[in-house]
Amino acid sequence: MEFSRWPRSGGRVLFPLLALMLAPEPAQKRVAAEVDPSTLEGKVLFGYQGWFNCPGDGAPENNWRTWARGAPAPDTLTVDMYPDLSEFDPADLCAVPGFTIRGRRAYLYSAWNPRIVQAHFRWMKEYGLDGVLVQRFVTSIARRRASGDVVLKNILAAAREHGRVFAIEYDVTGSPEDRYIRMIQDDWKYLVEDLKVTSHPRYLHHKAKPLVSVWGQGLEDPRHPPRRPEPAGQLVAWFQSGAPPNLRATFMGGTPARWRTLTRDAQRDPGWARVYARMDVIQPWTVGRYRDLASADEWRKEVLEPDLAKTAENNQLYMPVIFPGFSWANLKKGDPPNKIPRFGGRFLWRQAWNARAAGAR
Repeated sequence: MEFSRWPRSGGRVLFPLLALMLAPEPAQKRVAAEVDPSTLEGKVLFGYQGWFNCPGDGAPENNWRTWARGAPAPDTLTVDMYPDLSEFDPADLCAVPGFTIRGRRAYLYSAWNPRIVQAHFRWMKEYGLDGVLVQRFVTSIARRRASGDVVLKNILAAAREHGRVFAIEYDVTGSPEDRYIRMIQDDWKYLVEDLKVTSHPRYLHHKAKPLVSVWGQGLEDPRHPPRRPEPAGQLVAWFQSGAPPNLRATFMGGTPARWRTLTRDAQRDPGWARVYARMDVIQPWTVGRYRDLASADEWRKEVLEPDLAKTAENNQLYMPVIFPGFSWANLKKGDPPNKIPRFGGRFLWRQAWNARAAGAR
């Protein structure tokens, strides 16, 4: 297949973007310096899944995980955009059988390769971006640990090398409601005591404690436990004060976009308002909630500004989530391609501008 049929990015693609907090000063002033790991204030962070694999990269799956369902082919691809790989050493890439780009062999990459992750973090340093929230899917904790947590260790090394920060963000999607809290608690203990992630000089802290995020609690979607607010509140309390002292953390909640009003994508039980009020940082999931420049502006007025007022009232930090556009026509067959256009980067920039202008720190 000729890959030129598929849309290419207009510039380098670092990794899937989930969250960004706007810097208080121009990025070029901060490029050479190591990022301050003592506070979330003023940080620009990306969601880093590290879920791309290639056959032969050492991962137990030994397949094209996240790139395709099985071998890459026109009907098996699960990505809609092809990454710009021009700055990678071809020796670090994976040749894609049967695919070419303008007559040349096509390649993809694996996050199991430490040099790939090093490049991502080097780019962040070059462009004044502060670091990542490392996505740790609760449903895949056992698999990652059994295979040595290779990608996480790649991130630890790259953050140290390039002076970037990182923090763990648990994703509860698809987790068993009766066990997900214990799974998170046990894994956090392993990360802190065995891998010693919070002792790493680049681990991000806030309010004198390591920062940890739990994404997905409170969403109306039944794939996201719990279905009642009480267990979620217990998990927040455990991280803040109930855990052994060495495991306590500043808690960031990846919440529904409508967390404040308990409408639309949020569960309706009023007990959720008390859970959200207890979180140290609110990080609402806004991907897909607006789709063009005009609706992004409306979001600022109708949601972002009132959210910021509410978190100020609760003495919380507010972390807006912005995204560059959206398309998953290959992953979700029947969905339209280019569902939320990037508009040449203007869509992402408008959200960033709105968040900063509204007062997000």
